Amino acid sequence: MEPYEHAIPGPAEIMAEMEKRGVPQDFKALVKHFGLKGEKQRQGLQKKLKKLVRNGRLLLNRKNEYCLIDKIDAVVGKVAAHRDGFGFLIPEEGGEDVFLPPHEMRQLLDGDRVAVRLAGQDRKGRPKGALVEILERGKKTAVGRFVVDRGLNYVIEIASRAQDSYLIAANDTAGAKNGQLVKVEIIVYPTARREAQAKVTRILGNSDDPGMLVTLAIESFGLRDEWPKKVLAETSKLGTDVAEADKQGRTDLRDTPLVTIDGADARDFDDAVYAEPAGEDGKDWRLLVAIADVSHYVAKDNALDKEARRRGTSTYFPGRVVPMLPEALSNGLCSLNPDVDRLCLVCDMRISANGKVEHSKFYKAVMRSHARLTYNEVHTAVGEDDKQARDKLGELLPHIENLYGVYRGLAKARGRRGALDLELPEVVITMRDEHTIESVAPRHRNEAHMLIEECMIAANVQAARFLGKQRLPNLYRVHPQPEPDRFEELRVMLQELGFKVTKEARTQPRALNKILHDLRQRPDFAVLAVSVLRTLAQAVYQPANEGHYGLALDAYAHFTSPIRRYPDLLVHRGISHLIAGGKPGAFDYKLPDMEELGRTSSQLERQAEAASRHVESRYKAIYISEHVGDDFDGVITAIKHFGVFVMLQDLYVEGLIHVTNLGRDYYHLEHGGLRLRGERTGHTFSLGDKLRVRVVQVDTEEAKVDLRLAE
Repeated sequence: MEPYEHAIPGPAEIMAEMEKRGVPQDFKALVKHFGLKGEKQRQGLQKKLKKLVRNGRLLLNRKNEYCLIDKIDAVVGKVAAHRDGFGFLIPEEGGEDVFLPPHEMRQLLDGDRVAVRLAGQDRKGRPKGALVEILERGKKTAVGRFVVDRGLNYVIEIASRAQDSYLIAANDTAGAKNGQLVKVEIIVYPTARREAQAKVTRILGNSDDPGMLVTLAIESFGLRDEWPKKVLAETSKLGTDVAEADKQGRTDLRDTPLVTIDGADARDFDDAVYAEPAGEDGKDWRLLVAIADVSHYVAKDNALDKEARRRGTSTYFPGRVVPMLPEALSNGLCSLNPDVDRLCLVCDMRISANGKVEHSKFYKAVMRSHARLTYNEVHTAVGEDDKQARDKLGELLPHIENLYGVYRGLAKARGRRGALDLELPEVVITMRDEHTIESVAPRHRNEAHMLIEECMIAANVQAARFLGKQRLPNLYRVHPQPEPDRFEELRVMLQELGFKVTKEARTQPRALNKILHDLRQRPDFAVLAVSVLRTLAQAVYQPANEGHYGLALDAYAHFTSPIRRYPDLLVHRGISHLIAGGKPGAFDYKLPDMEELGRTSSQLERQAEAASRHVESRYKAIYISEHVGDDFDGVITAIKHFGVFVMLQDLYVEGLIHVTNLGRDYYHLEHGGLRLRGERTGHTFSLGDKLRVRVVQVDTEEAKVDLRLAE
């Protein structure tokens, strides 16, 4: 650093000075304390202070003074609003959610980042919060339905938990008509005494327009669907074929029969695999996992990189993808398409017969995929020993059988570790064209899916260990243990059903796995598995390695999907830096950079998942709306005082049978909330009961399905 009086203090020094002063400080006071005289130094301090506020370490109060969050007993987090007017603060540092009463929510919107002071408990014993400061507004735009009512124009937000509304001035309607879906820009945020105001910036169309569901999700969840000109220009310069100069200095794997194995509808191919016997007795295996070398084309801070960082991940909808990288790269130059030269980063592993990775190394290579295979054709050939399918694989068949040999060893290792076997039922929504649904059907996973999954996990583990050994700042995929309070709720529920749950299951996935194995015998396993899943903490990206609870691993990183996940691209950059002889201290990223990238990547991942779920639930509702009046078999998935939720068999669409449709009686919750009993008739409805139900009504906009008993 320069001599202290000329240097811009770092975050640690600012925090230490704030502690030393012991009272809130305004900007002028801090400038004076640090002896900063030049304009550049003042601007630098302002930037550091803004970052500390953004990270929730300092708070800027109404008097424009900086305060230590710890000193004002504030909790920082994001607002999750509820349509009934109240909300919750989801703390950034973890812990119990804080209830926000309607009068506190009056000036807040869903997604706002705020500081609240704990102010006792609500009637249900939950911690209650009082707003201290709004740190950052969660949204600048919104999507909703334009409404004209008694001379007033306003927009009611849709695709949002809260359904906030915004007043629209007569000259800010952009010509929108009553009932149309529009995008608005928020121009005045709500206060305790004033409603939010906005102006219409785009007319999206009518709610029944084809493709409107995905358009709404893209706009509502803030997904980026258009490419900046600089990104397109940079992409076009890369061309469509790998340049000869780029192949130099790489290991040549073009004659090695690497293959890609993916779903039939896949278009971007991140990974290719190959296996052969190894060792003197041939009982060990050599496994190659070759991953598209995206980092060769997407350099730090170029236009492509900045856009990929803003997107964070590809977002998948039925029949459509919003990619992280332009299709010329994701489906073209980077994708490991068959019979063309491609650049890759390889994890080369020696694996014992019992699935232990004895040795691994990483290197850059040029490869040529020998086939684009699908899970079903591989499973049919090897898993089902179908002669026609085996003949079709031809010379590749022995290599595919080698991969199955590797898989059997890796599966044994997974079992020994005690990784969670939490395979939840999924559905595939098949589109007839871009906007109409052909079918909703269960997705059936076979051994070919699991084979690729285990190969990818093995490579991800080696990437994490390689980076950890070299102490290089990077992102790990961390899955924490379940929170004690959530785990206790699960334990009580399972004990009510007759399953003993030990305390060790919270810290040892092996113990929880044993319970899951026993639950598989029940017809409502899918329901209970979802309950277990909700107990688990969300996996996140962070530079501090704290292991992966679900996979029972002490180190895990995402390495295998750099075309569609930004953290994988960062892992590739780290590995490429090290294998080129770079020192950890000379890496382009420092620890604070990775902490920030981990936070944003985790947030963008959740945003993409929420958008996908939103669209999928509504497509399911649209599909089931064509079956109003039809009967289905279902299983009770949840019991509430107002009725029971039922999952329709094979469709995995959930609907509600209201108590008024259960028969004329007074119904009461029993058995720890797992059963509803009629007071007069004694009829009971319990979690996991099978029912025959009839679809009565469907609200496709809200994805709500009303059912009644068919018998």
